[in-house]
Amino acid sequence: MVANFYIFVTIDTNNMKGRPNIYHENDLILSAQSVFWEKGYSATSLSDLRIATGAGAGSLYNTFRGGKKELFKRALQQRRDELIDFKVSLEASADPISLLREFFLDLANADGQAHNRGCLIANTLVEMSFVDDELADEAKTILKETEAFYTTVIRSAQRNGTIKSEVPASVLGKYLITLWCGINSLRRMYPEKEILEQQIALQLQFVE
Repeated sequence: MVANFYIFVTIDTNNMKGRPNIYHENDLILSAQSVFWEKGYSATSLSDLRIATGAGAGSLYNTFRGGKKELFKRALQQRRDELIDFKVSLEASADPISLLREFFLDLANADGQAHNRGCLIANTLVEMSFVDDELADEAKTILKETEAFYTTVIRSAQRNGTIKSEVPASVLGKYLITLWCGINSLRRMYPEKEILEQQIALQLQFVE
């Protein structure tokens, strides 16, 4: 997928030369996303975002008029876009169930930092459930969209005999979301590859 990049030019008022600084919106979002992912929404300060992005306060405000919350929502949207890309890959695959299985098993290959970060979307749902309904609902929506395309893939696989389980596809779709949220907690406890592979494979037996 080709990303659309928007260039913002701002002038550092502290620099009398007035030399323009050029920022790409997507780069700003990804840099900020990294901080949100590690610290969460509430614990991330504007100072943290300025340091991470290298942008001044004025530049961030001009780019994201909704402030920290807008930037966070854009970070969530970036993750949604990644999930949409994965959905497209599943739809185009000759063996989507194997691809889905590999997707989950590959979590075991992540490094320690990735294990500690977990899933930004699941993290947001936990953090924001009693803090910000809008952000919590945004996370719920993304997870439910993911559940929906898992369900579609599973239903198709049941029809063609790839999956033998007679458990309704809608139930199995939710099961994969349960696995996703659970494994993103477990990987913080047990980051060892062998343990994670065993646990994920055990939960994915229904697709074998």
